[in-house]
Amino acid sequence: MKAIGTISKEIIIPHRKVNIRLNPDFIVLEYAHIQGFLLGTEYQRMYGIGIYNSKNKAHYHSLLKRLRKNGSAFSIGEEPLCKIRSNDIELYLDGERPYLPILRRPSYPEILETRNKIEKHINELVDMAIIRRIGHNEIVEIITPVLITWNDGKSRLCGDFRALNNYTEADRYPIPRIPHALDKLASAEYITKMDFMKGFHQNGVKPNSTKLLRIICHMGIYEYTRMPFAIKRVPAQFQRMMEKIFQETMLEGWMMVYIDYIIIYSEKREDHVQ
Repeated sequence: MKAIGTISKEIIIPHRKVNIRLNPDFIVLEYAHIQGFLLGTEYQRMYGIGIYNSKNKAHYHSLLKRLRKNGSAFSIGEEPLCKIRSNDIELYLDGERPYLPILRRPSYPEILETRNKIEKHINELVDMAIIRRIGHNEIVEIITPVLITWNDGKSRLCGDFRALNNYTEADRYPIPRIPHALDKLASAEYITKMDFMKGFHQNGVKPNSTKLLRIICHMGIYEYTRMPFAIKRVPAQFQRMMEKIFQETMLEGWMMVYIDYIIIYSEKREDHVQ
């Protein structure tokens, strides 16, 4: 048998109290006609199976060497979150005071697991200066309840901004269409995708817009000082910023941007590593 790659698959194990979510990695084996056979990553080390064959192992190490050489460009989660200069985002609300009641909502009921996740994420966001706690003497006119969303087995705190989005102006800057992106990748032999760490949170918020981005949970009321997820005009503004920054590079025909993703594609390995 030969290992040809790995695949991540979310598994949900039903339980009468709370579902258990797992996101294990599985090795894909060539010509492995075995029923009921699962090989997790922990067995790679046990049986000495690598996902890189002799043909591309050298390619992998050359790419890894290049990444280490430029390690300062990548985040490992220990540095303070950066802020993009001169790109603070402003929100425009349709309507005047007094604001509609739908824009002032209480927190949602929370089960114990959700409550624990909310506390964890709130504390992290406060430590990273992404949100701040609202003082008792501050006037609060717009409040959005928070919820926990799941992606690839990982939890994320998100404001339920659906009501706010209904009353804020949209940004019509075009987002790249997936079919057009796939056309560019059709002849590529090597593709690398890089994701911004907390991409939207790297955008600041104009001082007159932070009052619109207040969230509520059992811990109290907090205000975003960086742009949160799920605000409808943010993806378009982020796309505009990315295309402005990387315009010249994108014209060279080996890179594209899709909101907070950078995609590098090449036909030759040497060009891709370079």
